[in-house]
Amino acid sequence: MPGRYWMKVDSAASGHTGLGEFVALMAFSMSLVALSIDAMLPAFSEMAADLQVTGQNDIQLVISLLFIGLAIGQLFYGPLSDAIGRKPAIHIGIFLFILGSLLSLVSQDYHVMLAGRLLQGIGVAGPRTVSVALIRDRFQGSEMARVMSFIMTVFILVPIFAPALGQTILIFAGWRTIFAAFVVLAVANMAWLGLRQPETLDRVNRKPFTLRNVYTAFRMVTANSTTVVYTLVAGCVSGAFLSYLNTSQQIFQLQYGLGRLFPIYFGALAVSVGFASLLNGRMVMRFGMHSLANRALVLMTALSWLFLAIAWYFDGHPPLWLFMLNGFALFFCIGVLFGNLNAIAMEPLGHVAGTAASVIGSVTTLLAVALGFLIGQAYDGSLLPIAVGFVSLTMISVLLVARLRSNLLMERM
Repeated sequence: MPGRYWMKVDSAASGHTGLGEFVALMAFSMSLVALSIDAMLPAFSEMAADLQVTGQNDIQLVISLLFIGLAIGQLFYGPLSDAIGRKPAIHIGIFLFILGSLLSLVSQDYHVMLAGRLLQGIGVAGPRTVSVALIRDRFQGSEMARVMSFIMTVFILVPIFAPALGQTILIFAGWRTIFAAFVVLAVANMAWLGLRQPETLDRVNRKPFTLRNVYTAFRMVTANSTTVVYTLVAGCVSGAFLSYLNTSQQIFQLQYGLGRLFPIYFGALAVSVGFASLLNGRMVMRFGMHSLANRALVLMTALSWLFLAIAWYFDGHPPLWLFMLNGFALFFCIGVLFGNLNAIAMEPLGHVAGTAASVIGSVTTLLAVALGFLIGQAYDGSLLPIAVGFVSLTMISVLLVARLRSNLLMERM
């Protein structure tokens, strides 16, 4: 059986899927993460009541546990994909994601449901992490950033429509059916990948899965100052975004009283990220990913200070239209940063792409979870804690990049 499988992989490896199908497939594979998050957001109130969650901010663990599983899983799948190939590693992850979805579906206790979310996160780390390595196998540098931007453009359709999908399922079938939908989509993803995507890692380039090789590759990642700094910056930017994600249901449905209109407003801000990713795919080939990322980071910092000023002036409760306007500009910057920061961090590490994607993704996610959780738990019914979090994390990011550029300039002198 294994022999026949490898023969099929090797025979398929001589060609590639077209760029359009490749972008769609990678976006679908990576979107399982966003789908697992955003489709659940409208169900928070119903889940909290059904599973007897009493703490005001405790329901945010539905998001945080999935991200913790994602961070843990990413350390495993990259080295595994370097050893057995990209496709088998993704298939293992999807299988675990399905098991986690089924556990959450049948849970009668909040802690059991959270265990299912943790397993979902460990599983979804497979397609999320290995897809980046698979993309790196085919593209590099600004071309990789361009392809990542196209993927992010398709990928961002999920946050736009997933809350509406979750809301629709809630109306007709209840929150448990959302997990059944996850299972169906995961099976479809596994079938598409297995039938249409050739293996991108030749058998001669595979590395045995040993702790020594993993440690060696890990040292290569952590020894590169550019990779380290932009991984930390990605964690800070993602942490700011995750603080919004953790509290978005509370902000829109409770603070602003939007009820079932929540998916519309949530999706409107997601459009900004997608629009930025689409423009980034064009601009990065002309201006370069470093220039775009640095400018977007400075602009995001300025907008974060504006966000804080607005929140402070209105005592944490600015008009909805003003919050949306500022949020649209902020998330535009985030859309530019998401694709470029990862590509910059990965650029020097093509020779260990799988492990590099794992380490970078895991550190970014763990940092984002910790920061996003701390800011989210500080939510008190006003926007001030979120605004303070955005300012703090963007300022740290700007200082990190400035220090890196200063050090690199001194090395060249």
